[in-house]
Amino acid sequence: MSDDPIKRDGLRDRFWEKVPLKNLAPKEWEALCDGCGKCCLNKLEDPDTGEVAFTRVACRLLDNETCRCGQYDIRLQFVPECVHLTPQNISKVAYWMPSTCAYRLVYEGKPLYDWHPLISGTAQTVHDAGQSVRGWTVPEFEVPEEEWEDHIIEDL
Repeated sequence: MSDDPIKRDGLRDRFWEKVPLKNLAPKEWEALCDGCGKCCLNKLEDPDTGEVAFTRVACRLLDNETCRCGQYDIRLQFVPECVHLTPQNISKVAYWMPSTCAYRLVYEGKPLYDWHPLISGTAQTVHDAGQSVRGWTVPEFEVPEEEWEDHIIEDL
């Protein structure tokens, strides 16, 4: 998996099916990320209904081609509101994660998709399956927040 910045070697076999999220090793937790970039899309939440709408407006740190955070290790210094997802807070934030997100799927007891790098063996399958945000986001600094509603994605 040389094209994958996430180290997925030396992991327990199909750990996501056998090990509770709270018992995952840090490397296993990180390996659940499929690299789609969907979690880096800005979202609008209806305060009355709690309904979450994804927009194609991406966080200022998202690289539109790699679908990765350009400053992952120090992202909270630049984007303090970025959620540091952990086994301890997944129950509070899973509802606004994309429905295809491995963290959400495992939390909800659902299987990973065939295109997930842990299943396919390569990070490229996320892009090949059309499951990443590659090439269709707009940077948040180009769209005023009051116009984000114009960029809502109907199906994600």
